[in-house]
Amino acid sequence: MSELRETRLEKAKALQELGNGPYALNFQPTHRAASLQKEYKDLLNGQEKNDAVVIAGRILSRRVMGKLAFFTLADESGSIQLFLDKATLNKNSEVQEGSNFQNITTLVDSGDWIGVEGTLKRTERGELSIKVSSWQMLSKSLQPLPDKWHGLADVEKRYRQRYLDLIVTPQSRKTFRRRALMVSGIRRWLDDKEFLEIETPVLQSEAGGAEARPFITHHNTLDLPLYLRIATELHLKRLVVGGFQKVYELGRIFRNEGISTRHNPEFTSVEIYQAFADYLEMMNLTEDLISSVCSEICGSTKIAYQGVQLDLTPPWRRATMHELVLEATGIDFFAFGDDLTQATLQMHQAGLETPEKADSVGRLLNEAFEQAVESKLIQPTFVMDYPVEISPLARKHRSKEGLVERFELFIAGRETANAFSELIDPIDQRDRLNLQQERRQAGDLEANGVDEDFINALEVGMPPTGGLGIGIDRLVMLFTDSPSIRDVIAFPLLRPELNGSHTGN
Repeated sequence: MSELRETRLEKAKALQELGNGPYALNFQPTHRAASLQKEYKDLLNGQEKNDAVVIAGRILSRRVMGKLAFFTLADESGSIQLFLDKATLNKNSEVQEGSNFQNITTLVDSGDWIGVEGTLKRTERGELSIKVSSWQMLSKSLQPLPDKWHGLADVEKRYRQRYLDLIVTPQSRKTFRRRALMVSGIRRWLDDKEFLEIETPVLQSEAGGAEARPFITHHNTLDLPLYLRIATELHLKRLVVGGFQKVYELGRIFRNEGISTRHNPEFTSVEIYQAFADYLEMMNLTEDLISSVCSEICGSTKIAYQGVQLDLTPPWRRATMHELVLEATGIDFFAFGDDLTQATLQMHQAGLETPEKADSVGRLLNEAFEQAVESKLIQPTFVMDYPVEISPLARKHRSKEGLVERFELFIAGRETANAFSELIDPIDQRDRLNLQQERRQAGDLEANGVDEDFINALEVGMPPTGGLGIGIDRLVMLFTDSPSIRDVIAFPLLRPELNGSHTGN
């Protein structure tokens, strides 16, 4: 590698002496590769067009055959062949010094960025090409590209050096383009429904809105400990208190948790709040939003994910957590009341684990759901009516004791969305957060503290409200058929490399 780099440095120096680079200030293309392929698709084999075009891109491959050479040039839109003829280039190089045939074939390597001017022709073999009349070095690559046949076989390197992955893996570029289109599609859908996107702080004096361990930082001037937000919920609710009836924010969230195929400590979510709505209305909104954006981005509400056909056409299945656990395990958690001992015994008889933190029947119900049900919810399913113990910000159920009006959406065995009829009673909210505070003081690092300013906002008065959060990264995974969250985050968090070698995740 070091010898190749030295050779390329020598070529860069030679180009500089010729007055052709190696690092240009600017360049003005008139066309892109894809637009040329489309515009001249009817050009016949062997036919030429005297239409002048200027294009720029990276050289992906090169073949030199005596007095002719064929390079493949790629820009963001696609690729096109460069047809290099020694007689043509040498004739024009008398006007533009340093751009003759010998220089482009000996000083330009795969990976270099160049700009060319020329006309169109289709070769006898049917390849649309630019017959180059002049060229300019735009940026000399000092390191070779990965092998074009094998690409980046090292998956870890794909994540560490995403720029290389994007160069050699068209599917990766397609994934991130689709992600961008999906995000803009969600924003457009919400804007059309008269929701306002209002930004809330990333640095917060009290982390809340979810059960998650926060990242802790410090503001030097104020000598103040701060947290990176674990949710946007509590600040968006403050906006509803202030009079905004339909608000949302699509942005980054930070949780100090493990890394897996479905978890990254830094991820993206959209949270949506609508005054005078409840969780049933948010269920309808969720169906409409996701199915509409899926249809727009994927061309259909029926998509393939990891070999399984998913049908996102509304309406989606709706079932309570109790119903799904009973169906999967035969355990009726309604029968236990508050009898934790009996619930624990039934869990063990069903072959399920009972973690120490599951100190109530409601928490055991959730454990049974996560162990026996969650991974089996392949087609879109709304799981409704969660235990109050694990839902400190959701309103108590209007008719079911011990439950709250909450749903989570599961697709392909993963939670994709979470929603409540929001808790707007400040007295009940304080009691719930006090219980969370006790859990945190007992060592639960994911439990919330008491946000006094948020309680004060509720005391000012918050209208009935429905709230919804959707995981953007997991939705992108579905829409791009990606098995890991790291495939859809451009620069996922990884362990530092040691001595030039990586240490896994």
